[in-house]
Amino acid sequence: MDPLSDLLSLMQARSLLSSRFEGRGRWAMQFPAYVSQIKFGGVLEGRLWLSTGEHSAWLERGDFYLLANGHPFVVASDPSLHARDGVRLYRSLRAQGDGVVRLGHAGELVALASGHFQFDKEPASTMLLHSLPPLICLRGTKPGASPLVALLELLRYETSAEEAETGAAAARNSLATLILVQALRVFLGGSTKPSGWLSVLGDRRISRALTAAHADIARPWVLPELAALAGMSRSAFAQRFRELSGMTPLDYLQQWRLSTAKRALCDSDESIGRIAHGVGYLSETAFSAAFKRMFGESPGRFRSASRAAVLSAA
Repeated sequence: MDPLSDLLSLMQARSLLSSRFEGRGRWAMQFPAYVSQIKFGGVLEGRLWLSTGEHSAWLERGDFYLLANGHPFVVASDPSLHARDGVRLYRSLRAQGDGVVRLGHAGELVALASGHFQFDKEPASTMLLHSLPPLICLRGTKPGASPLVALLELLRYETSAEEAETGAAAARNSLATLILVQALRVFLGGSTKPSGWLSVLGDRRISRALTAAHADIARPWVLPELAALAGMSRSAFAQRFRELSGMTPLDYLQQWRLSTAKRALCDSDESIGRIAHGVGYLSETAFSAAFKRMFGESPGRFRSASRAAVLSAA
């Protein structure tokens, strides 16, 4: 898989298309800080104001947004109004009918479909979340946004049905995942360059080397090989990679290998030795030492604790 697909697979994001909002007239709502999430929304009708404090924008029909890094935010038809408690208001309005949150009875209609992705507090999740600004606005009129516009029409359909159709929950959650992938593609191809790990994917030469490394993570990659794949000198590749990601290429590969192994310890019954070899470690001892340095416990102890947690939850 490519690095972005690898990352999303490893994070095992739990997606939820949670609500459709329809507001008329003048209104404003404040929502609190949140953790380990990306929130998203698509404007179905009208226009609205979205603000995280430092970052604000008007969004119109056909636009999408992503919210990351946990900042409180305000959504409004009139940003001059005092913002009401959005969580409390949503709960009271949703309980009144078919699950659509309706506010106001007269004036211009604003319709919004929104949801969120919940991530575990893993190194992989941190890599993505720290690469995103608090607010990303994706304009439906921009080049490359046509897949998002098509998804918006599906959003409109899935959130407007008066009765839930067969497979509605699966359709909505799959749709949410598609939205995240397409939104990140548009963001990577935009004029505002990402930071951190995503900026590595935005650099075509560095990304070419990274894709090869992800495709064969067990290979004992060395810096000259990666630099050659990028068509760069060893020193230029290392410097550029560090400027973009904040870490060296080999430190990145070690972090990725251990994160991949951590997920395998949770999801498979393979022996620790086989998992170690599968991510490029020549011995179980070396793997265990590196795993403990990164995660604070041995692979065996981590596996036992994760399985106990699953049994307890069940």
